[in-house]
Amino acid sequence: MKSMSDRAILEELGRRLRRERLNRNLTQSELSERSGVSVATIRKFEGGANVSLETLIALLRALGLVERLDAFLPAPPLSPIELAKLGGKRRERATGSRTDDG
Repeated sequence: MKSMSDRAILEELGRRLRRERLNRNLTQSELSERSGVSVATIRKFEGGANVSLETLIALLRALGLVERLDAFLPAPPLSPIELAKLGGKRRERATGSRTDDG
């Protein structure tokens, strides 16, 4: 997916969701009932349209796939050096890039 455009990734995600739904022998209407997402939105997403992250989570939950989100964006560990710098406290803000623009 690295070399794919954003649009192509959306289309691929829609195809994958459709395959998962069909593998479970669910109609769009049945998935709609299970997820609380309208049939029209499911149809649009399967066709490659952009949907909200909340909608995607609802669809994944209804298909029993919500745990796969952890593989999508795992919690990053703190490095031992960063942890020592913070004195055991969790970092809450970024300082931003520092450039020498004069």
